Amino acid sequence: MTQCWIMEGNLAYLLGSEDMSVGYMSPASNSSAAYEHNFYYPELDINCDLDNIPAFASAFFPVLYSLLFVTGLVGNALVIWILTAFKNVRAMTDVYLLNLAISDLLFVFSLPFLVQYSITTQWTFGNAMCKIISSAYFIGFYSSAFFITIMSVDRYLAIVQSVYALRVRTAARGAITSLVLWAVAVLASAPDLIFFQETTYDNQTKCLPHYPGSSNGWRTFSNFEVNVLGWLIPVGVLIFCYHSILTNLQKCHTQNKYRAIKLAFIVVIVFILFWTPVNIVLFLDSLKNMHIIDDCQTSQRLDLAMELAEALSFVHCCLNPVIYAFVGEKFKKHLHEAFRKYARFLLFCKDHSGHRLDKHSSAHAASSQSSSVGVVL
Repeated sequence: MTQCWIMEGNLAYLLGSEDMSVGYMSPASNSSAAYEHNFYYPELDINCDLDNIPAFASAFFPVLYSLLFVTGLVGNALVIWILTAFKNVRAMTDVYLLNLAISDLLFVFSLPFLVQYSITTQWTFGNAMCKIISSAYFIGFYSSAFFITIMSVDRYLAIVQSVYALRVRTAARGAITSLVLWAVAVLASAPDLIFFQETTYDNQTKCLPHYPGSSNGWRTFSNFEVNVLGWLIPVGVLIFCYHSILTNLQKCHTQNKYRAIKLAFIVVIVFILFWTPVNIVLFLDSLKNMHIIDDCQTSQRLDLAMELAEALSFVHCCLNPVIYAFVGEKFKKHLHEAFRKYARFLLFCKDHSGHRLDKHSSAHAASSQSSSVGVVL
């Protein structure tokens, strides 16, 4: 009964309706799909006509990437603004949420380059930018997956291990954990910084991973790295944490029980829905690298599936602000307060400028009247 009483208070944390201080791409890292729509695999000795894939990509993906860039930029920028301007990032939850928004923004900033690349199929930004953008892309991907995972652990501690959580869930520990996760994300992305480079092939300039040697070892390793670090471990942790949360919620008759259950299901289902397809395709791409899949028709379908799966995974960075921030009552209150202050500021500026305009008009009218009188006299 005591555990249920403690859980009642911590449910507010899961739902984001109370102060958190008392209690939160998929890359085809080796497939060229992330930056390449010609799907050039010279090491496979497969001669397939894939011209239909660039045509499809150049018509559909620039529009999609542009929409995702705008929505992802606005949503995550709003989260950062609210957290820094109104909440002061005093709780572990706020630290993780801030870092998740930053990682999503890092991920989103690669989209304009993908738009240009989808349209022209040419890389025009130089070798240095090829390495920088590809690294930012993968760092954003890994860090986003890591922070979603650690936020699930944080929720597990707050609700299932609530007594222990009071001692360990501090902003300082959250900052240290965030630095560690960023370091791991940078290390996981190091191969992309090293191997991605500007390459000229068939009179076209591309930004592609160029792995040493004639084998596909590095490419396959990078695929499995994404599968394990970016999907298998996060999904395992999410399922364990939210299964434990739901099990504990079933024992208690709390006020927000069913809302918390629904939110837990949404977090897990959305992550699996948007990240599983691209990881399945990456796994199949590894089979292709190992020549287990080597027929032309399957290669064509796999390349197109990579494009579609990556586009689906991009959507997740736009949904994170909605799932983790905007559903919380406390966060929505801060957001409403922010817009209200901003609207009040705009009205003040409008009234002030209007007042100055009226004074200027009155002075101008008086001056005109004086001039007329002077002429008459």
